[in-house]
Amino acid sequence: MQLWEELIMMVKSYESKSVYDAVQERFHYLFHEFENIYVSFSGGKDSGVLLNLLLDFKRKFYPTRKIGVFHQDFEAQYSVTTEYITRTFKALEKECDLYWVCLPMATRTALSSYEMYWYPWDDKKEELWVRPRPDYPYVITIDKPFNHYRYQMHQEDLARQFGRFYKESHDNKKTVCLLGIRADESLQRYSGILNKKYGYKGECWISKQFKDVWCASPLYDWSNQDIWVANYQFNYDYNALYDLYYKAGLKINQMRVASPFNDYSKDSLNLYRVIDPEIWTRLVGRVRGANFACIYGKTKAMGYRNITLPKGHTWESYTKFLLDTLPARLRNNYVKKFNTSIEFWHKTGGGLAENVIQELIDHEYRIRRNGVSNYTLMKNSRVIFIGNIPDHTDDIKSTKDIPSWKRMCYCILKNDHTCRSMGFGLTRQEQLRIDKIKRKYGELIHDK
Repeated sequence: MQLWEELIMMVKSYESKSVYDAVQERFHYLFHEFENIYVSFSGGKDSGVLLNLLLDFKRKFYPTRKIGVFHQDFEAQYSVTTEYITRTFKALEKECDLYWVCLPMATRTALSSYEMYWYPWDDKKEELWVRPRPDYPYVITIDKPFNHYRYQMHQEDLARQFGRFYKESHDNKKTVCLLGIRADESLQRYSGILNKKYGYKGECWISKQFKDVWCASPLYDWSNQDIWVANYQFNYDYNALYDLYYKAGLKINQMRVASPFNDYSKDSLNLYRVIDPEIWTRLVGRVRGANFACIYGKTKAMGYRNITLPKGHTWESYTKFLLDTLPARLRNNYVKKFNTSIEFWHKTGGGLAENVIQELIDHEYRIRRNGVSNYTLMKNSRVIFIGNIPDHTDDIKSTKDIPSWKRMCYCILKNDHTCRSMGFGLTRQEQLRIDKIKRKYGELIHDK
């Protein structure tokens, strides 16, 4: 068992209480603390169970309270996902405030070296849409967007600004958005949930978005098994895509209901061709690189498997060569992140376990300790690299989480625009964009 999995188990230390009982207590707390509650419903298993659990709870304890359901539609998805979302919304038309958002938004794509984003529901490319836009009274379109929407804004911004809109359209009362995020999905999510810096009244699973707008993850300590037990025990409806994934032999961590073009989903693009051929034919013409990624995913062409260094190059020189071939916007994106990483490992240092430090010493890497890391639960020593960043660290077997030019090169070869494989967060951290938002929407900053 990996370290972070062991740490997850530490969180679930209440042996006398089931995760179901724990989430019921959290629901009571949320209904007591917040006047407005809505669920971010993706169509995946986690948000589906969260929505159903919340509905059962509301019907039993707060039958007069009305909750909202928010769905951010990314256009390109399996037909069975659309059917599940449609079924769910139809069933809740008289019970909930429904918001099915089909707006042009910047969505990350990892399929192309020349495009960082594609734009679902792009009004200038309606003839290329993967599927017809749903037509129900609660569908939000470009013809009548919600307040705070900006044309082709980033998907993360859209979700955040919707929370502000929901609060304002519900008497400006304290609002919370419920997310189906679970800590055991990734170490990053685990660390984020346990960070109490921005928690609500000491509750680490509730975080602030804006003034009187919060996000909560009441299922944060649930496991995959817990999710499927709930579906079975309570006979909840769920997305039949998971059945198709299971029949196709996918592992649990590969079963994702998300944009098919991001870092997590691109490896299984070929499944579209098998599971949903009609949608697949539309995908090929919709997003640049879709067919290429389907054919060459998990090959050298997409930056997978062992990459052979071209003759006459070091990893540093090869990285700089690849940067020179990229459009300016993408090149600057990578350069900024690479420089940030290099500066971090030169001045601050990353928290490394003692066995990793010893291995670095044994292989004569120029390093030194720089205090204790606040980003590791075990309070590992921070380690900085003296002099040049290593060209590669192939001789280090205990970890991949150390800097090298080879690691940077792989980001380019894999179209990893966010540099996730280098440890950068998945949320946007580009300072130029933040500065732009501050200049244009400065008045919003004061609400935080």
